[in-house]
Amino acid sequence: MEITLQQTESLRRMLETPARRIVIVSHTNPDGDAVGSSLAWRDVLVRMGHRVTCVVPNRYPYFLDWMTGIDGIVTFKTDEKGVAASAIAEADIIFCLDFNAVSRLEILSDTLAGNTAAKRVLIDHHLSPDPDFDLMFSYPDSSSTCFVVYALIEKMFGTQIITPAMAEALYVGMMTDTGNFSFSYLTPALYRALAVLAETGIDIPRIHNNVYNAYTEGRARLFGYAIDRKMKLLEEGTVAYMSLLESEMRRFQFQQGDSEGFVNYALTIKKVKMSAMFLAHRKFIRVSLRSRGDVDVNLFARRYFNGGGHRNAAGGKSFVSMDDTIAHYVRSVREFAEAGGLG
Repeated sequence: MEITLQQTESLRRMLETPARRIVIVSHTNPDGDAVGSSLAWRDVLVRMGHRVTCVVPNRYPYFLDWMTGIDGIVTFKTDEKGVAASAIAEADIIFCLDFNAVSRLEILSDTLAGNTAAKRVLIDHHLSPDPDFDLMFSYPDSSSTCFVVYALIEKMFGTQIITPAMAEALYVGMMTDTGNFSFSYLTPALYRALAVLAETGIDIPRIHNNVYNAYTEGRARLFGYAIDRKMKLLEEGTVAYMSLLESEMRRFQFQQGDSEGFVNYALTIKKVKMSAMFLAHRKFIRVSLRSRGDVDVNLFARRYFNGGGHRNAAGGKSFVSMDDTIAHYVRSVREFAEAGGLG
């Protein structure tokens, strides 16, 4: 990943007018990387004297509630006062963090499209970004958007401006988007960045505990139910999937974020190369895909579920019933395997 001088100078010119009205938006079902990058980048812009509003389409997971400054993020879905819509309508610059297409904003997409005057800046690490941005910091070879934000801070301002709160936010994104530093572009540059963040004095065991050991009893029981009752294996045990209906989630008092990590668990089985999670919503089924090695779930998601993402982590949607979605997945896996997609 290399951020060029031309890119940073373009951004400097965009930000040189003080007190710009800026909005930072991130994707639906915001995760640790979306929230962490938004909070850290907001702090940078506020230090420069800008008016900044962070907006997410729907609520972030409850296990991120402890993060410094997170209470200042506006959730569009529950924003009865219209703070998000007003901020977006009046914005001079809109930063789009941790997504590659405005469609990823779902219920927020039309509101964002309403402001045609604002400059749009993409800061992201997903494949195949839409070209409709005025400036792009798009690096699919980065482990996380937080790492892109870190590199941007380093290039433009120097790492000495990173406060403990910023370091904490960046660490959360880097940690969660790499599965606690177990996959996805674990480069020497990433570990050098982590050293800089650690030098600010952040409590790394506390961060880990707050994110990974702060679930509800309902979530623990839902996880056990999903593994015991709902995990199925295909292709001689090399492909797995789980599914959860809304009625099943309600039985365990499901909260936003409770299914986080479920899709990864099947990959702890030695033979499994690819895993899927089907999560029912009122109008569609959300599809999460994970893999290891050369199994390209980005390709699989694009081909069969109108989605995308990364080689080993991708997603999509299905607009048919759960039974039909699973049947489609089974057929697609068979076709994918016959074409050599499973190696």
